[in-house]
Amino acid sequence: MLRDFTKEKFDVLIQAGQSNSEGYGFGPVEEPYRENDRVWYLNGDFTLTPAAEKVTGNEIQSNFSLAFADEYVKNGYLAEDRKLLIVRSAVGGTGFLDGRWKPEDPLFLRMMEMTRCAMELNPENQLRALLWHQGETDAECRATYEVHYGHLSTLIRLVREGFDVPALPFVAGDFVQHWKGDHLDICEPVINAMRAVCRDCGNGAFVETDGLLSNLQELHRNPLGWEDPIHFSRKSIYILGRRYFDAWRGIVENGK
Repeated sequence: MLRDFTKEKFDVLIQAGQSNSEGYGFGPVEEPYRENDRVWYLNGDFTLTPAAEKVTGNEIQSNFSLAFADEYVKNGYLAEDRKLLIVRSAVGGTGFLDGRWKPEDPLFLRMMEMTRCAMELNPENQLRALLWHQGETDAECRATYEVHYGHLSTLIRLVREGFDVPALPFVAGDFVQHWKGDHLDICEPVINAMRAVCRDCGNGAFVETDGLLSNLQELHRNPLGWEDPIHFSRKSIYILGRRYFDAWRGIVENGK
């Protein structure tokens, strides 16, 4: 029997960007995420499914929204009569400079349409955050500080204007240090631009990734079949999600 989601009231999170937002974390964790009926995904095909890790081959694959959602619920931000809906709009290997995330580009337009779908399910739905992790592709495209700053600040402005949430919290994060350290010259302009946007946009926060390992560092093997220093491991992606939550909580509680 089909479920009528128009009867549900949702807090809505947008999860956008590229592969570390889409989620390529592999490896063991001590306390795996447990599915529950209060946390849901809006997928790229506009279906709603319970939020869950996925299985790729013989590996469990995870993303940071699950740890974020777990903290959101545990810390009392989800009212008893509401559920949490994560708009899963991130796509790996995408950026601004390759024609994917600028205002007229397909992934930006899809993110906006997915979010409209989420918000229109019920007039009491509330947009609570834009969670962003992206920039590796733009670094590889040799984005300058000025160009990346302009594209990212425009994206935030258009999301806030499009859904009439001028103070919508925005959280972004640094790259995997393993990969960044080997490509510092191309990464620094992008990372510096993201830091500045988070500082300047109002209600923004930038998450540090010190101590978080790549799949290659954590597993000492290649779960994707290729060298993978660019993606956070599953253990690290859980920590990243908690850091994103702490950053978001700092915004909403301190009026940052």
